Amino acid sequence: MQNERGEADVILDVVFDQGLFFLVVENLGDRPAHAVRIKFDKPFSGVGGAKQMQRLALFRKLEFLAPHKAIEVFLDRSASYFARDEPTQLTAAISWRTPEGARRSTTVHHDLEIYRDLGFIEREVPRAGQA
Repeated sequence: MQNERGEADVILDVVFDQGLFFLVVENLGDRPAHAVRIKFDKPFSGVGGAKQMQRLALFRKLEFLAPHKAIEVFLDRSASYFARDEPTQLTAAISWRTPEGARRSTTVHHDLEIYRDLGFIEREVPRAGQA
């Protein structure tokens, strides 16, 4: 859904693909977003528990997000995420500035619990040099 003025429109989405979780920061709008900041309501870890996701520079100091650009980051394997009892209710407060300096913001809520019971087929990922 495109906004009326063609401004930047930044969202954070959760993608579930073959048992893998990804977080996607995307500018749905027709203009760039500046000084994009995403603050989560609670800490959570990913990549097997090795990364505090809310501390990633992507969420704390993204200075420019082009129109219609998406940045996808691996969160975790769903089985690993659920096994660690990570939060399944995530709220992200997103703020950014227009090219003219006006502040914009939105809040998104995600419930990862909806993915817990979904079936999927794990596929091997070929290693470099294998065909």
